[in-house]
Amino acid sequence: MKKALNPKKVKSIYNYSYGYYDLLHTMGTFRMDERGRKHLVEKIVKPEDYILDAGGGTGLTALKAAKRLNENGKIVILDFSEKMLEKANAKAKRLGLSDKIETRLGDMYEIPYPDDTFDSVLSTYSTCPLENPMKAVDEMLRVLKPGGVLGIAHSSDPENKVARWLSSKIENVIWKFPGLSLGCRNIELMTGIQRLDVEILEDKIIGFVPFYFRIILVKKR
Repeated sequence: MKKALNPKKVKSIYNYSYGYYDLLHTMGTFRMDERGRKHLVEKIVKPEDYILDAGGGTGLTALKAAKRLNENGKIVILDFSEKMLEKANAKAKRLGLSDKIETRLGDMYEIPYPDDTFDSVLSTYSTCPLENPMKAVDEMLRVLKPGGVLGIAHSSDPENKVARWLSSKIENVIWKFPGLSLGCRNIELMTGIQRLDVEILEDKIIGFVPFYFRIILVKKR
């Protein structure tokens, strides 16, 4: 696993890339990231839920979730990038979903909500740039109600050795350009998650060279 970029550097990258983030992340991954977002939303979101989208950026996942909510449901987009949240708010307004969306500036290491607040928590490609992704997992579980589901999608190494070798070579090139990599590198969370007091509902890898994503769903006991 590559060493994470300096947090200040990561924040500056995201505040700079907000204008092209959606296009880069969607088309740059051949829409595989879209598949992960859609899968988690369909598996987790219930119409009346109070949801946290941790590291939700421009709202690519949250807006999908918001479309499934009824008059009692709401989703909070938490992100450390002011520019990303500004774009998320603008998109929600344009789509007529502002009543379902709340944005909150904050850190995934110190989520500004009490224990057991949310019915479900989503994290799509937001743990990959972090220096300590398991610390963020602990925080997301802290604010999740018992019985609630945490859904994570993150960049991952493929299981096939040839695909892993080829993906690594391409990743090494992309990593030289922070505006393209967005500081996102392949990480491994399942070893740490298996030590937690959770029920693992799903664990699978999707994608193809060079973009592979691990989909993890866990229920808090």
